[in-house]
Amino acid sequence: MNVPLDPVVRKDFVTTVVLDWPSGLLADRATLDVNVKGDKMKIGIIGAGNIGGNLTRRFTHLGHDVAVANSRGPETLKELVEQTGARAVNASEAALGADLVVVTIPEKNVPYLPPGFLDGANPGVVVIDTGNYYPQQRDGRISAIEDGMTESRWVSEQIGHPVVKAFNGIYAANLLERARPAGASDRMALPVAGDDVVAKKVVMDLVDSLGFDPIDAGRIDDSWRQQPGAPVYGLDADANGVRLALAAAHHARSVEWRA
Repeated sequence: MNVPLDPVVRKDFVTTVVLDWPSGLLADRATLDVNVKGDKMKIGIIGAGNIGGNLTRRFTHLGHDVAVANSRGPETLKELVEQTGARAVNASEAALGADLVVVTIPEKNVPYLPPGFLDGANPGVVVIDTGNYYPQQRDGRISAIEDGMTESRWVSEQIGHPVVKAFNGIYAANLLERARPAGASDRMALPVAGDDVVAKKVVMDLVDSLGFDPIDAGRIDDSWRQQPGAPVYGLDADANGVRLALAAAHHARSVEWRA
């Protein structure tokens, strides 16, 4: 979900790092302890909008090696690169050597990703789909989704690779503002759906390292429970609240979210 950027201040094990966002944005925020866990990964991000940009900010400050691409070319990502130390690349290069790839682009653009863009990724690469289908607002009609296929199943078929659905229902600013240490009473939870249990575990661990409680939302064919219009979409709640929202979802798409 897209909202304006906000700054965040976070502290790793012993070093305090202040993320210096563009001038004019609030810069004094209480220091936040977030545990950094797991091995550092090579991550490719395709899409540098609000979600892609803020994931770039968070992943680089967790120490991951991040390459980021957009549809307008690497030269347009100078500011994000200067802020984060990420590498700006073409979309066809974002997955080269990657352990994990994030596809965070409008649904209508997924079929136009570079052919074979995952070919140079590491074996077993994990692919996260953050996308949402907005037929009236942006994407036009996608018949398979209108006929009942989940959005992420459709994305998986378009790119020829399994995906894990995550980060599709969080406001972009909350990626920066709502991270909390494990066990915090106000820690926000995020649903994660996928068929590959190993890939899903990688993504759930990554969500946890970012400062959110990951909730297993089932398989990709269950991910309608976190699509636009579902109770969990856009929800800021703890783990119990997210589980209740997932359980309360109805499979039928509402009129607002149909072409």
